[in-house]
Amino acid sequence: MELNTIKPAAGAKHAQKRVGRGIGSGLGKTCGRGHKGQKSRSGGFHKVGFEGGQMPLQRRLPKRGFKSLTAGHTVEVRTGDLSRLPVEEADILVLKQLGLVPQSAKAAKLILAGKVEKAIKLRGIAATAGAKAALEAAGGSLAE
Repeated sequence: MELNTIKPAAGAKHAQKRVGRGIGSGLGKTCGRGHKGQKSRSGGFHKVGFEGGQMPLQRRLPKRGFKSLTAGHTVEVRTGDLSRLPVEEADILVLKQLGLVPQSAKAAKLILAGKVEKAIKLRGIAATAGAKAALEAAGGSLAE
């Protein structure tokens, strides 16, 4: 094989449309551009995202950057930390008052890390499957 003998596969190349070559070609007169309007003129194209003068979508939407609006609102509570709680029932407010979760937290999720030594009833706190099993094995429960 030599570089000067390489050719595209048969049928891979198509003949270029020859516009403006008379009425019999099917692409005479308006050359397939229709009648009037910006797109019929030479050089008659506008930039990507242009909406005819209306404020474009990319300028209408607020700029939020790459900072997640929900990051940091859900905190993890370890199962080992539950044994330090002086109460039998707890929710997110109790965990905030006892300093187990920060005041900025909007939700909490129980994760399996450490042993559960007390039977504690948790309300409004999510839990992983392993943490839920460990809590229930110790006599505790999860309520929505």
